Amino acid sequence: MQTNELHYLTVSDAASLIESRQLSPVELVEAHLERIEQTDERLNSFVTLLADEARSAAADAESAIQGGGYLGPLHGIPIGLKDLYYTKGIRTTVGSKIMGDFIPDYDAAVTERFRDAGAILLGKLQMHEFALGATSENPHHGPARNPGGSSGGSGAAVASGQCMAALGSDTGGSVRIPSSACGIVGLKPTFGRVSRRGVFPLSNSLDTVGPMTRTVTDNAIVMNVIAGYDERDQSCANRPDEDFTRLLGQDISGLRIGVPQDYFYDMIDDEVRAAVQQAARTLEGLGAQVEECSIPALNDSISISGAILLTEAAEIHLDNLRERPDDFGSDVRGRLEEGAMTPAVSYIAAQRARTEFNRAIAEAMKTYDILLAPTNAVPAPRIGENVVEVGGVTEAKLALMPRLTRPHNICGIPTISVPCGFSSEGLPIGVQLAARPFEDALALQVAYAYEQATDWHSQRPPV
Repeated sequence: MQTNELHYLTVSDAASLIESRQLSPVELVEAHLERIEQTDERLNSFVTLLADEARSAAADAESAIQGGGYLGPLHGIPIGLKDLYYTKGIRTTVGSKIMGDFIPDYDAAVTERFRDAGAILLGKLQMHEFALGATSENPHHGPARNPGGSSGGSGAAVASGQCMAALGSDTGGSVRIPSSACGIVGLKPTFGRVSRRGVFPLSNSLDTVGPMTRTVTDNAIVMNVIAGYDERDQSCANRPDEDFTRLLGQDISGLRIGVPQDYFYDMIDDEVRAAVQQAARTLEGLGAQVEECSIPALNDSISISGAILLTEAAEIHLDNLRERPDDFGSDVRGRLEEGAMTPAVSYIAAQRARTEFNRAIAEAMKTYDILLAPTNAVPAPRIGENVVEVGGVTEAKLALMPRLTRPHNICGIPTISVPCGFSSEGLPIGVQLAARPFEDALALQVAYAYEQATDWHSQRPPV
């Protein structure tokens, strides 16, 4: 196999080749380091590249595999981490000036799990400062081009073949937004499904860890490694381990899919609307029962999410707001100051409204197995533009980008974004599929069925 073909292998295909010793982890890592060298000046995906460490780890993996010590489908696979995952002895900036020299003395729980599975860490990936934003336009490290969402470097790195899988974080959509904008697969698991220990927080009641990959199968493979109970994380759910690949390929006939008309289609690009409607028809053609539905509580998404997210974020950053306000980027500082000025009664009211919101979603999901909606209201906007025109109305970009992903963080349900088309300008479009709590495998099953019925996942935006 030519080296220039290796960087676009799927995890599942590469794993088979490595296990059968037809492909060396050293060869695979070198192909990805070469790809990074070719593309990162344009993409700016990496904050910290660990080339020497990756080569050493790849040599160790190759030796272990040749000795019969194959660990599983991530052994020898090159991955990347959003730069808010703690990595022992390796700089973790959280996209900020304030933590620009921070070196953790322990690994995040998911970092440990990757290492134990034999994955090869290529480096730490670009992000919006402190994950508080939906564009990855970073004033300290420059913009990640051009995927949107605070996990922008993760989206760009996976889509461009710089790494085979990456982790983002999703508080208001920052796994799903860049996944949609880059034409890849991004899963926000059920809240508590994956440990957040050693993940720098944004909002303690909304933050979620999630994988970003080029296929649904690869996403499930990563979930098999990173998911599981961690007693060191009080928010982590104590549930039995499971195989997230177990439903892939199973028939979706008879599954009930609701398409909420409230909120999701109030403000949306026409091409996005058409692509998502076609995705619904495709699932219906696969035997699912698809119907429009109404969940009026969705209209409260912004007010609930905004009050909770900004208040919790301000509490986390309160000392730095007092002592180092000028070291924040202007957009992040402004949002943190807004959160700091939110009255306690408003935060409590938002949490009460959240309870009612969650009841409404749970009630709807007594009828539907899956809720289907567009991931982003528009394809990726241009870097440096502060506003976006949609439906003849001009909207602030930072508010518009996470608008359609926030509802799923409020109620913590598993939600996956998969590619469903391209705009007339060649920009990817995504559709998101949400399941009941802890039915992550079902969301993956439906996403896989859709993926296999289309070829969007095999098409890539130009680098």
